[in-house]
Amino acid sequence: MSLTKENIIPQELPKEYYTESEKKEISRWYKKILRNAKEYIKEGDTKIIRKALNISMEAHKEMRRKSGEPYIYHPLEVANICVEEIGLGPTSIICALLHDVVEDTSITLTDINKDFGPKVTQIIDGLTKIAENFEQTQSAQAENFRKMLLTLSQDVRVILIKLADRLHNMRTLGSMARNSQLKIAHETIYIYAPLAHRLGLYQIKSELEDLYLKYTEPEVYKEISSKLNTSKTARKRLIDGFMRPISKRLKDAGLDFYIKGRPKHIYSIWKKLNAQNVSFENIYDLFAIRIILKGIPPQEKEKEKAACWQAYSIVTDEYRPNPDRLKDWISTPRANGYESLHTTVMSNSGVWVEVQIRTERMDEIAEKGYAAHWKYKGADTSLDKPLDQWLNQVRDTLASGDTSAIEFMEDFRGNLFSEEVFVFTPKGDLKVLRKGATVLDFAFDIHTEIGRKCTAGKVNSHLVPISHVLQNGDQVEILTTKNQKPSEDWLRFVVTSKAKSRIKDVLKESNKGYVTEGKEIISKKLKHLGIENSLETFNQLRAFFNKKDYNELFYFFGKGYILPDEIKKFRNEREALLNRQKKIVIDEKAFKDAKSFEKEIKKVKGNDTLLIGDDMQQIDFTLSRCCNPIPGDDVFGFLTINEGIKIHRNLCPNAQQLLSNYGNRVIKARWASQIEKSYLVSIDLNGIDRVGIIQDISKVISGELHINMRGLSVDTFDGIFEGKIKVYVFDTKHLDILMSKLEEIDGISNVSRGQVEL
Repeated sequence: MSLTKENIIPQELPKEYYTESEKKEISRWYKKILRNAKEYIKEGDTKIIRKALNISMEAHKEMRRKSGEPYIYHPLEVANICVEEIGLGPTSIICALLHDVVEDTSITLTDINKDFGPKVTQIIDGLTKIAENFEQTQSAQAENFRKMLLTLSQDVRVILIKLADRLHNMRTLGSMARNSQLKIAHETIYIYAPLAHRLGLYQIKSELEDLYLKYTEPEVYKEISSKLNTSKTARKRLIDGFMRPISKRLKDAGLDFYIKGRPKHIYSIWKKLNAQNVSFENIYDLFAIRIILKGIPPQEKEKEKAACWQAYSIVTDEYRPNPDRLKDWISTPRANGYESLHTTVMSNSGVWVEVQIRTERMDEIAEKGYAAHWKYKGADTSLDKPLDQWLNQVRDTLASGDTSAIEFMEDFRGNLFSEEVFVFTPKGDLKVLRKGATVLDFAFDIHTEIGRKCTAGKVNSHLVPISHVLQNGDQVEILTTKNQKPSEDWLRFVVTSKAKSRIKDVLKESNKGYVTEGKEIISKKLKHLGIENSLETFNQLRAFFNKKDYNELFYFFGKGYILPDEIKKFRNEREALLNRQKKIVIDEKAFKDAKSFEKEIKKVKGNDTLLIGDDMQQIDFTLSRCCNPIPGDDVFGFLTINEGIKIHRNLCPNAQQLLSNYGNRVIKARWASQIEKSYLVSIDLNGIDRVGIIQDISKVISGELHINMRGLSVDTFDGIFEGKIKVYVFDTKHLDILMSKLEEIDGISNVSRGQVEL
């Protein structure tokens, strides 16, 4: 297709809304999209794409992004990501250009259907949020995500376009308010990055993870990025020297190839720094080299395999491999279709290097995932099997019973696992399950009825219980009995979403009587105690007893796990809380709109100088016990149902779930200044055991820095010690000084902040 002026320039733009430079920028993006999509575009496609752009421009003409740019830039860039980075075609371009018009403007789905037909309408509907008319206990984010996923069984492009939308939002997150940055970033790492990984979009997954770190831990991100840039020249020199002998031998063997060298992405390095508790310089296999084999027809799978193993043999002849680091995803592709050979070898300079070997087809699938997979499907129909199996698992989750949106999200996330275990049926059929899967997970994967009747298993001919965790290569036989019934205990050890949802379906059916009975028990007790029987009371009871929804609360009372007299404790604590705290007056709309909430809060005199909300007021709050924030920590406020505002650290273990599911109740918070109050923190340390090391630790804490220590515990094993100290500090600077002093003690290897166990 030739890109004529008519193809490139949209119809006349509304002059009063777009400047000349903005019109040129719009035309530039439009031209770029068509150029990137030329292999997918057929005759007539350009006309309808241009129509979609003009409708979107007219609909968004009065809208500007937080950065001040015309809003139309966003759908244009989303459309380009769909084409250039995912490999989608004209329908996806049209949907990307229109993806916000129904949600944000007066255009309706009926209008879309009239102009673009049912397929585009279905995709746009999946991308359009539900009007946020939710109760306080509901999650707007989870409800909207469930709505979007319900279209997955008809068209996976809904998810792919949503990922493109999320990627562009993350790329432009810098112009957003801090609480919005936290909400969007945590939502991204919680659901969208794992989803990109499961669909094989590794580049997008890696960028989403890096951007998450950039906005949640900006100092850490800058430090790692700076170190990667500093070592760039040395890294290139090492790669060139490493590849020189391999390149010669690959050419001598008649293999056509090219090389890609890349460092591990920043988020991956950060995770290794935390998991292994080592310095940046000591990270194992800091960068990877990719050998891409060219000129092998995609349909000739055996030639592809042979060429990859030939290249592997050349690499491992030249450099000594780590035998524990060979990963063969060519013989058994990952569940998202990923194929590659990975090995880690020791270079002549004493540095571990990860080498990835794959063909051009495999590389395109690794980069563009699902879309690239379907491009090659015609060449080999076996290519789509892993992805189809995964999509069937997702459809099983979508088809499960009437779960809450939060429960649905958790079940769906169970399908986004990154590590797998490969096991076999008695007949030798391969089954790919989530790592940690048990005999019972395997039984449900075969068939729901087999799972429900499963009593034990035989793994490699040995009798094992249904909770037995499976390992790679296990051959599994399921034993069943007619009288077996699922129990709540089963949910403790199953890990696959299919097993969980099937067990929950059975339990819900049998537990309906307990739910009804429990509701009656609570209602009678509330009446007896003179407490109002209202939705607000049930909300508070659910929170007090730490239950995720009403049905679980009713069930626990109906089953007798919680006795009616426990409601007295609830009443007493609620009354004590009301007497202890001054009332914060909040309009109900505040639960749906964080900004409205911040404006409606009455200013209350507080003792701590923590500034909360857009107006940075000093108001009453509670420091969350799950992460024990102290002055200097990066924090956010969270509006609870019956305990006012709680302050959490950005790195709180519960932050991801709170910000991902209840972002509308997140409030800005930051420390205004130092305050003379001490806070309990925990410090983990380890090193080489020696006589007097405990005395040296105590001397630094109590003698040199005059810090009050609440507890010190140390375990030693074969000359190595691990310790945990609980101390009171004023703020993060005070804590940093203490930790740096501890690191100077002879024998101590690592010092890090831990979680306070109350």
